[in-house]
Amino acid sequence: MAGLGGAGGWGGGLDDDDWGLSEEQYDKLEQDAYRAIAERKASSSAASTAPAISPLPHRALPPAATVSSPLRNEHPASRVSLESRFGKVESLSPSRLNQPNTVNDSQGSWPKISIHLFLHSSGVIAAKFPYHQKLVDAFHKIPKASWNGKERVWMFPPTSLSIAEDVLHAVPGLVVEVQQLDPLVQRAFAAALAAKDLRGLYGKIPTDVESKLMPFQREGVNFALQHGGRVLIADEMGLGKTLQAIAVASCLHDAWPVLVISPSSLRLHWASMIQQWLNIPTEDILVVLPQTGGSNKAGFRLVYSNTKGDFHLDGVFNVISYDVVPKIQSTLLDLDFKIVIADESHFLKNGQAKRTIASLPVLQKAQYVVLLSGTPALSRPIELFTQLQALYPSVYKNVNDYGNRYCKGGYFGLYQGASNHEELHNLMKATVMIRRLKKDVLSELPVKRRQQVFLDLSEKEIKHIRALFRELETLKIKMQSCDSQETIDSLKFNQKHIINKIYNDSAEAKIPAVLDYLGTVIEVTI
Repeated sequence: MAGLGGAGGWGGGLDDDDWGLSEEQYDKLEQDAYRAIAERKASSSAASTAPAISPLPHRALPPAATVSSPLRNEHPASRVSLESRFGKVESLSPSRLNQPNTVNDSQGSWPKISIHLFLHSSGVIAAKFPYHQKLVDAFHKIPKASWNGKERVWMFPPTSLSIAEDVLHAVPGLVVEVQQLDPLVQRAFAAALAAKDLRGLYGKIPTDVESKLMPFQREGVNFALQHGGRVLIADEMGLGKTLQAIAVASCLHDAWPVLVISPSSLRLHWASMIQQWLNIPTEDILVVLPQTGGSNKAGFRLVYSNTKGDFHLDGVFNVISYDVVPKIQSTLLDLDFKIVIADESHFLKNGQAKRTIASLPVLQKAQYVVLLSGTPALSRPIELFTQLQALYPSVYKNVNDYGNRYCKGGYFGLYQGASNHEELHNLMKATVMIRRLKKDVLSELPVKRRQQVFLDLSEKEIKHIRALFRELETLKIKMQSCDSQETIDSLKFNQKHIINKIYNDSAEAKIPAVLDYLGTVIEVTI
C-alpha cells in the first residue's frame, strides 16, 4: 500500500475493517501483533522468573472493555476474531499506531521497508511503499512531492531525485531500502536535465510563420527548444512535423547553415517547404540529387552526387537523401553542420545498414538535431535504439544495456522482443520525444488542406516529354507564320494531339517517383 497524503491525517476513500480502521491501520495492527507473539516466544524461557514485557505500547482495559475505533464505532467481536488468529494480544490504541517501537532501539532490529521508484506516465518519478507515518513525513520534505490519491502513489519531479534518496535513507527508526530506477533511466534523466533550455529563442520565429502555427505545433517547437534542440518529434502523419522543424531551425538562426536528410522522394518537397515558409531565395536552397538531368522547375540549386571530384554544400539549407550520406560522409563531417534535421528517422532503424552507420556520426556531431517520424518504431523497441543514440550518444552508448532492459523475449534473434515497454515510452516522452495523434488535436486542425508534392524525375523518364514539348513549340511557330486557314486547322489538330500525349506520357513518367513517394507514406502510416 502507498503512503497517505496530508500532515499525518488518514486518507479518504478506504474501506473500514471490523474495528472501523483504515487498511493501513489494520495492517499495522497485524504487524505489531506478530511482533508481540515473536517476542513472547523468544522470552518464554524467562517467563517463570520475570513478567513478560509487551513490545507494544498499551493501556489497560477492563475485562469487558472493547476497542474504540477512530470513528467511534464499537465492534466487540473484532478483538475475539483477532485473538483467535494471533493469540492473546495487548490492546493498542489506534491513536498510537505510529509511535516508535519502544524495544527495538538499535538499527539492526529496526523494521525494514522497501520503496519502489518507477517512472510515471506523466514523466515524473512515482514511489510505492507500505504505509508508515515516518515515510509520509519524509516525503513531505522532498521538494515538489505530492500525493496521488487516485493511483495511491507519491510523485516528485526528476530534479528532486537526489534529495529524495538522501531524505529516505535518513528516516529515523527505519531501515529504508530504495529500489532505484534503472541506471539507463538515470543517465537519460541526467542528460535531459543538463540540456540548455532554449525557449527564450522562440521569439526569433518569423511573425508570418508563427502566426500560422497551430497551438499543438507551438507546443512542439517549445518542447524542442526546452530540451536543447535535440528531440524526436513523433506526431502522427499530417500534423505538420515539417513546419515544426523549420520553425525550430528559424529559432536557431545563429547556427545556420542547416542540413536536411530525408528519403529521396521528399528532397524537393523539403526544398519547396523551406522556400515557402522562410521565404529565402531559391539559390540559397541546395538539393543533392543522385544523377544529372531531371526537372528543376522551382529553380533550386542542384548538385549531383555522381559527378567526379568534390562538390560544395554551401547552401543556407542543404537537402540530401539517406542513400547519399555514405558517399559524402567525410564531406559532411568536415563541413561541421550545427543543425541537422532527419526526416522519417525510422529509416535509421537498422543499426547495420550503411546509411545508418554513415548518418549517426553526422547527427551525433551536430549541436542541434531534430528527428521527425510518425512511426519511430515500426515493430520492435530495438528499432528506436539508433535514433536515441543519435540524440544522446553518451546515454545510449551500449546496445546491451538497452536491449537487456527493453528488448527481452522474442523468437527471431537477439533483442527482437519487447520488455518494460511502458517505462521506455514514459522515458522517451520525459526526455526526448513529443507525440500527438490526430484524434488528440482534432479540434485544432483545419477542415481540409491541399498540398503540392514535388517529384524527382530522372533524365531517362523525362527525356521523351522534353522532345514532345520541343515538337509543340515548333507547331506554334508554324501556326504563327502560316497564311492558309486549312493548314492552320491541321496544325491545331496536331497541337491538340501532342498536348494530350504530353498529358498522358508525363503521367506515366511520374509513376516510378509516385510509387517511391507512396512507399514512404505507406511505411509511415502502417
